[in-house]
Amino acid sequence: METKLSRRGFLSSLASAGLVRVSSQTLATAQPPVETELRVGACQILTFPDPRRSAEKICQWLERASKEALDVVAFPEASLCGYTCDKEYWRNVNPEDFRRAETTILSAAQKLRIAVVLGTAHWEIGTLFNSLLVVDRNGEMCGRYSKIHLAESWPSPGRRLPVWTLAGVKSCFIVCHDVRYPELVRLPAIAGAQICYLCSNESGLVEEHKLSAYRAMPISRATENSIYLVMANAPADPKNMFSDSQSHGNSKIVHPDGNVLCEAGYFGETLVSATINLKSANRAMAKKAAEDQTSIGQWLRDGALLVEQ
Repeated sequence: METKLSRRGFLSSLASAGLVRVSSQTLATAQPPVETELRVGACQILTFPDPRRSAEKICQWLERASKEALDVVAFPEASLCGYTCDKEYWRNVNPEDFRRAETTILSAAQKLRIAVVLGTAHWEIGTLFNSLLVVDRNGEMCGRYSKIHLAESWPSPGRRLPVWTLAGVKSCFIVCHDVRYPELVRLPAIAGAQICYLCSNESGLVEEHKLSAYRAMPISRATENSIYLVMANAPADPKNMFSDSQSHGNSKIVHPDGNVLCEAGYFGETLVSATINLKSANRAMAKKAAEDQTSIGQWLRDGALLVEQ
C-alpha cells in the first residue's frame, strides 16, 4: 500500500536523503547590490566530438572574451562533445578525455579571470549526465548542474536544483529542454537568483515550427521572474543542417523586463555580450508569486526549499 506524504513530510524525507540543502532562510528576500554592473557573454560556436579539440576552440573564445573584459561567458549545451547523440560514441568514450579537457578550460578561466558556464558531460559512480560545469573567476568550480528534463537518451536526469554565486552574483542554470519547465527558474529566483544561464543545443532550422517557441521561452523565463537570462545556443551548420551538433543560433541576453539586449543570428559563430545592472534584477515577480496570499503561495515557498545553495 502506498503512503501519501504531506508536503512537509515530503520535504523532510528529501532532507534525510541529503537532497534538500537549504533552510527556510533561503526564502529571505536578499536585496541586490545598490550599484553593481556585470559584463556577461554567450558564446555561439560549433564544437567537435573530440573533447580535446573542443577545449582548444573554447579556450580561443575565452581569450576573445577576455579582450572584451567579460566577467562571465556561457557556452552551448554539451560543448565538449559537440552534442553528439551517437550511441556508439557514448558506449566507447573515455571519461578521462572529458576530465582532461575540463582541466584545460579551468586553467584558462583562472589565467584570464573569467567565470565560465560550460556545456559538458560527466560521470558519477558510473552514471552519465548531460551537465554544466560552473567555474568562477578564480578557476575554482562552483559545481555541476545536470539537465533535469531530458530530450535525449544518452544521459540520466539530474536531481539537483542549485543557486550558486558566480562572479559575485547569485545565479541559476538550465539546459536546453529544461527551459520548457518554468519552475526550474521560478524556484531558484524565489531563493535569490538574479541571473539564469541557459545553455542549449536545440532543434535546427529544419524544424521551423519550433522557432517561435524557442524565442518566446527564454524571454518568458526572464520577465516572469524579473531576472536576467543569458542564453548560449549552438549555431546552425550550413554544411549539415540535420546534424545533432548544430542548432538555430539566436544566442541572447534578456533584460528582466523581457527586452532582448543583444542577439546572434542563425548561422554565425560569435560572442554576444552586454553590461548588465543588477539593480534591474530585483526578482519582483518571483517574490510576488511566493509572497502573495494565493492558493499556491505556500506551495511555491515549500518548493523553494528544494533549491540547493
